[in-house]
Amino acid sequence: MPAGNGPASGAESGSVDAILTLADWRRTIATLYADVRRLAAGDPATALELWRSTRERLYREHPQSPVPTGARADFRAAYFDHDPGLRFEVIVESPPVAVPAMALGGRSIDLPMSAGGTMAFRRFGVVTVPFPEGARLLEIYWMEGYAGGLFLPFRDATNGRETYGAGRYLLDAAKSADLGAGAIPGSLILDFNFAFQPSCAFDPKWACPLAPPANRLDIAIRAGERLA
Repeated sequence: MPAGNGPASGAESGSVDAILTLADWRRTIATLYADVRRLAAGDPATALELWRSTRERLYREHPQSPVPTGARADFRAAYFDHDPGLRFEVIVESPPVAVPAMALGGRSIDLPMSAGGTMAFRRFGVVTVPFPEGARLLEIYWMEGYAGGLFLPFRDATNGRETYGAGRYLLDAAKSADLGAGAIPGSLILDFNFAFQPSCAFDPKWACPLAPPANRLDIAIRAGERLA
């Protein structure tokens, strides 16, 4: 299961404590993103600071933190400097009917998982992001199983050095990581300052869907969460 904002399977043990703490993690993250969307409409920098401070506290203190238990007390998150130029309002367009990635399965796509295997998604939209280096296309997915929701993973030229080698997430609505709709009908807010490492970046025991080739950018996105 996706592990964008916490453990992919933190309640697998079935214990009451595990299930309740996972529910609390998701409740806290949902509240955080609701506050982020509200604040970012007028003050993206303040929204970003809230996002950073809340996530760092959860990484250190919460029982469902993806950070290994022994490393939590001293954990400090690392971020690129805030770049206001990497916040975009983009129109979501229908994907083309015939492209190589879809040739055998319509709009369905199985994304590889960090722990092996695949997870089913539906490729429902494409956005054109006007990066300073030039426009790039990214695909947006809908999870077919689990809780459903928008999902936007990506890779870029920082991977393997400054960020997790298998990429980062920008949207993972099954875990409430959703920056909201833009003012233009049919649009979404994509703010790469809120890009985050999947849980498997902290501990390989978590299973995370990985960005497909279509979402591998040939530029460096120096915004959001980093490894060091």
